[in-house]
Amino acid sequence: MTRLISALLVALGLVLAPPAVAQQQTLNYQNADIRAVVQDIARVTGRTFIVDQSVQGTVTVVSNQPLSRTEMFEVFVSTLRANGLVVAQTSSGAYRISPAEGASSLPGAAGVVTEVFRLRTVDAVAAAEVLRPLVSPVGQVLPNPGGNTLTVADYADNLRRIRGLLSQLDQDHSSVQTVSLTNTSAREIADVLTRVMGLATAEAGGSTILSVTPVESSNSVVLRGDPEVISRALSLIADLDARAGTSGDIRVIHLQHASAEQLLPVLQQLVGQTPAVPAGEDAATGSAAGAPAAGVGGGNVSIARYPGANALIIAANPETQRTLAEVIRQLDTRRQQVLVEAIVVEVSDNAAQQLGVQFLLGGGEDGQIPFMATNYSNSAPNLLAITGALIADDELPEDSGLLESLREAAINSLTGATGITAGIGGQNDNGALFGFILNAIRRDTASNLLSTPSVMTLDNEEATFLGGQEVPVSTGEVLGDANSNPFRTIERRNVGVQLDVTPQINAGGGITLALRVEVSSVAGPISEDYQELIFNKREVTTTVLADDGDIVVLGGLLDQNERVSVQGVPYLQDIPGVGALFRSRGREAQRTNLMIFLRPTIIRSAGDAQRVSARPFEALVGQQRLNDPNGRSSLEALVREYMQDEPPSAGGPVATFPQTPIESQPLPPVGGAE
Repeated sequence: MTRLISALLVALGLVLAPPAVAQQQTLNYQNADIRAVVQDIARVTGRTFIVDQSVQGTVTVVSNQPLSRTEMFEVFVSTLRANGLVVAQTSSGAYRISPAEGASSLPGAAGVVTEVFRLRTVDAVAAAEVLRPLVSPVGQVLPNPGGNTLTVADYADNLRRIRGLLSQLDQDHSSVQTVSLTNTSAREIADVLTRVMGLATAEAGGSTILSVTPVESSNSVVLRGDPEVISRALSLIADLDARAGTSGDIRVIHLQHASAEQLLPVLQQLVGQTPAVPAGEDAATGSAAGAPAAGVGGGNVSIARYPGANALIIAANPETQRTLAEVIRQLDTRRQQVLVEAIVVEVSDNAAQQLGVQFLLGGGEDGQIPFMATNYSNSAPNLLAITGALIADDELPEDSGLLESLREAAINSLTGATGITAGIGGQNDNGALFGFILNAIRRDTASNLLSTPSVMTLDNEEATFLGGQEVPVSTGEVLGDANSNPFRTIERRNVGVQLDVTPQINAGGGITLALRVEVSSVAGPISEDYQELIFNKREVTTTVLADDGDIVVLGGLLDQNERVSVQGVPYLQDIPGVGALFRSRGREAQRTNLMIFLRPTIIRSAGDAQRVSARPFEALVGQQRLNDPNGRSSLEALVREYMQDEPPSAGGPVATFPQTPIESQPLPPVGGAE
């Protein structure tokens, strides 16, 4: 019974069911509300749409023939895309309609697909520039130069067109051709092809129509590119190489950086000739005369230089000319410079102490008391000079010249006293004179003798700095027969601070310094009878390795001297206790330490040279501005007036010196002197 009722209900449902929707329909919407259109499409296609609340506006779509459900859905999606909307399928099977902005980041976006293309021959950056105008506004093109890949996000139909375009672009239709040269240089031919044919080089990035690579070892060029372009390049290369073979056997090469005088002997040695030695140099590397060494090329080769134009003239066959020209090209390069800044510090510490006792006793009526006095040259003031002035003041008239001399000697003795001076003196009833002077002094001096030489020189070129004097030194004397024609030979010796340095820039950025530093001074004559001079000299000769801009410390030459002088009355000065009244004692200690600080800096460009030149200039200008009441610098005005140019500047604030001097710290006492 139940089965019968169910069958009747099913049959009744079939009879009462509405007619099926037509399989094909036409579209005709004129400025229709987009939400109404979505409802109609959902009803016809049987799909579920989720409309974002920001979706607003009207659409117009017309079809001239009936469309199936699938075709109608595709037309609907295209209509939304034309109006800035995108359809994205969710995980539940429904479709979400939202604005196209950011649609490429939505998962499952209908028609929005991301694909990665790995390119074989085309550069990824260049391909991205070609494809960017072809993608839709919601699409993105991201190149990856490291892996030469291209990431494209766009609608599925547009991505299919991009895929087909890339397949046509990413094909290597170029050919490779190697051309051996006979008369010309491979690098020269490569430069000519690049300039004349307007070709892009490989360094410019991207694919090129023709790539020209010189191979210097075999004197050939490798061409890679379109066969038609290679054919035109081959005809040009053949013409240039043939013209070079018939252009003559003499070639003039103008040098840009190297010296023709220094380069000439090197080239002569290469061709087996005895090299010409530049002025001031030896021929240690030259070939012996009469025994030519084996060299490049063949036949007669002659090389000369023209000093006026710093040029070399080569007379040889084309092959030898090409070889020598390539050697010249590699040697004729801009050389780097090195700035060597040095600080030579001489720190001296002197400590001296003196203790002297002088006394005088004598005179009286009828010479009752014998005259007795002590006097020492290392003690001041002089008791005898003072006593003589006092006696003369009572005995001699005022207009006496002797009185004036004795007074002047006493005054000089008093003004020359240092330290503490104490004494008593007078005359008793019998007219006897007595006096006693005690002088004690301790003297400590500490001084920094600072010299800051700075030299700039080319790589592997010696530079010398000298700050001092030329002192005449007698080297010989000839009296002649019976003193008829006496004469003396004099040699002048440099005395002061001298720096000789030869820098060599290494491949790793280090600098090898072959240097010699000398600090010398005149100590004075040997003795009063022998007037030849004694020179104090400290010298450092070494080779060190330093990095660019690092500071190297040399020296530490310590010189220590101590001198003790004692003057006194014989026998009496040795009496314990009382003997101190009959002697004067002095002690002096001196210690000198020499330190040298070096900092090499590589000057690679004009900007580096400008900066290192600006540092000392701005320091001097800053010092002058501090000393000038109006804050002006005469040096700066001098440069502008006479050189008609702006002073060097490092681009920063002007350096200034501190207004208060920096006090040096004294060394500890030498030898325990107190």
